[in-house]
Amino acid sequence: MTERDTAEEPFDRDRQARLAAEFAALHRRGDPLLLPNAWDVASAAVIARAGARAIATTSAGVAWSLGVPDAADLGAGRVAAVVRGIAGAVPVPVSADVEAGYGPAPDDVAATVAAVVRAGAVGVNLEDRSGRADTPLFEPEEQAGRLAAARAAADRLGVPVWINARTDVFLTGAPVREGVRESLRRAAVYAEAGADSLFVPGLTNPEAIAELAAGPLPVAVMVWAGAPPVAELAAAGAVRVSLGAAIAQAAYALAARAAGELLTAGTYDGTASGGEADGLNELLARS
Repeated sequence: MTERDTAEEPFDRDRQARLAAEFAALHRRGDPLLLPNAWDVASAAVIARAGARAIATTSAGVAWSLGVPDAADLGAGRVAAVVRGIAGAVPVPVSADVEAGYGPAPDDVAATVAAVVRAGAVGVNLEDRSGRADTPLFEPEEQAGRLAAARAAADRLGVPVWINARTDVFLTGAPVREGVRESLRRAAVYAEAGADSLFVPGLTNPEAIAELAAGPLPVAVMVWAGAPPVAELAAAGAVRVSLGAAIAQAAYALAARAAGELLTAGTYDGTASGGEADGLNELLARS
């Protein structure tokens, strides 16, 4: 999908701009945005009903729901279709995980950002993982060009999209000290290119987060069971705390456990928490 392919698709620019401003204002030191991640309309609807002030997609969860592995190059078209359904079903801002932009070139990133913004997104995650075995991360200057293309694509549509520049420095195995230094170096370049925050999945060390938070960009972190509580991450200076694929993983794990219980023990106790989704039909009917 190219930016030209999406040019005829109508979207409510004024609503998008309003939601984008609302989303940006939720990123605050001391009171971070708590951002659960959805993978389809139903998961987004129950997350919004739980009180989420915004919703992000999880690329892994979206991929699994479509029957493909994570990082299997979903493409802008499939991601935009999921975003369109979610954004149309919830009243809160929606941020789209567009992985590495579905292509290495700045034009690829621009087309992807245009597609998801037209679909209803007011934020994007754009990662610097290159997919190359020899150099797993884009060089900072390469990624800067891609981030600048994302910013220009959003600006052309008149939507001040929040660009969460993800660096996979820690996910590729960098030790904490080295990873902090490299992340700060990248943050300076990414900020100049138009990024709004630095996303550092794989890092939950409050001291390291505090050091990054004193740098050029506000810091977003991803959490999972066993990570420090929100209060500690907020005190360290994080402006966003997201769950990534954790909710989707837990949902699929429950499906596996409940099925296994039925097929082996012949009991159904694992489904006892299903009542928490009561009213889903009515909820979706109102979407």
